[in-house]
Amino acid sequence: MTHETRYRVYWPRAERADAVRQPAPRPETLDGKTVAFLWDDLFRGDEIFALLQEGIRSRYPSVSFITHETFGSTHGSDEQRILAELPEKLPRLGVDAVISGMGC
Repeated sequence: MTHETRYRVYWPRAERADAVRQPAPRPETLDGKTVAFLWDDLFRGDEIFALLQEGIRSRYPSVSFITHETFGSTHGSDEQRILAELPEKLPRLGVDAVISGMGC
């Protein structure tokens, strides 16, 4: 005698809420550009961003940086507000590129 068992299977992902967007065009150079750092306060971003600044500046001497402290943590109790403010804040600060660090 065989016993048949049936299970309902659910796909673990939800339907896509947003259409896939093309990324913004990359600047041809970072010379004379302003790069902002965003961070979620996890996994050594403060150390890594210092190394990135040093490496980027060695290649593009006239680059400037806006540190993650300017924006606040992109994770935690204020993340919704901080992320909502970015579309207005980035252009106002003259940001040309963003490096966003995420912990794991």
